[in-house]
Amino acid sequence: ALRLSKKANAVSKLHQNTLCKTWGGDNSTCEITSITNAQDFESWSDMPLYEALKNENHAEVSMLKKRYKKELFETVADQCGVLFDENICTVVFAKRFTAYKRPDIFFHDMERFEKMIRSQEKKIQLIWAGKPYPMDYSGIGVFDKIVHLCKKHNNCAILTGYEINLSRLLKKGADIWLNGPRLTHEASGTSGMSAAMNGAINVGIPDGWFPEFARDKINSFVVPPCDISLSVDSQDDTDAASLYDLLETEVLPMYYDYPNRWIEIIKNGLNDSQDGLRILLFILTDLH
Repeated sequence: ALRLSKKANAVSKLHQNTLCKTWGGDNSTCEITSITNAQDFESWSDMPLYEALKNENHAEVSMLKKRYKKELFETVADQCGVLFDENICTVVFAKRFTAYKRPDIFFHDMERFEKMIRSQEKKIQLIWAGKPYPMDYSGIGVFDKIVHLCKKHNNCAILTGYEINLSRLLKKGADIWLNGPRLTHEASGTSGMSAAMNGAINVGIPDGWFPEFARDKINSFVVPPCDISLSVDSQDDTDAASLYDLLETEVLPMYYDYPNRWIEIIKNGLNDSQDGLRILLFILTDLH
């Protein structure tokens, strides 16, 4: 396909780097540029949150997020029969279930997982949602594993499906939107963009679109990436440990102990997701 085109487009800057390395030795390939995938602001943004942001109303932002969490938790109760608390920090992993996206990243250290999920000091609630492709047996296996694990913990839930209405509920109701792909495997990914437009704070590996948006501890939290020369198992173990460290030492303490700082990160994410869309529209208009 590259040989038949005058120009090819990567879907993020990191994706461009990967494609250039892959095809760099072939002199017959065309130029490879990048235009990062995006989400539609008008479709996904929560305007009451943006209005509260415009008015510098921290209390309104906090009130809206708790209201949205209650709405999400009604679906959690209906599907899973568990009652979640809107005052507890809620982490959402919602996307296609496949191995490289690592929906099971928490399970690489079950001792730490059990400690975190049972903590009474800095409480946490976890929601998974999505579905694997019919023939993706590793994805199906991970989904089944999470289903059985959630049966043992009343602060863990897995929802079936990821259609637009459920996706909207999840993004509005999430405190943390988790992105944990194996580094260099995510071409772009877009769920975190619309999550930020709904007041969810991205916590993730700097892959795909994320490095173009993320300002660590300003509009998101960045998990320090591992050395990709390691084996796959070592990469997963290392990234899982880094994620636990980040949650335990920075993310959860900020949520519970420094709520005003937490709201500032939400507001920066709202602003930066809107600004990023304006930049993309300018680029596309200029190219046209």
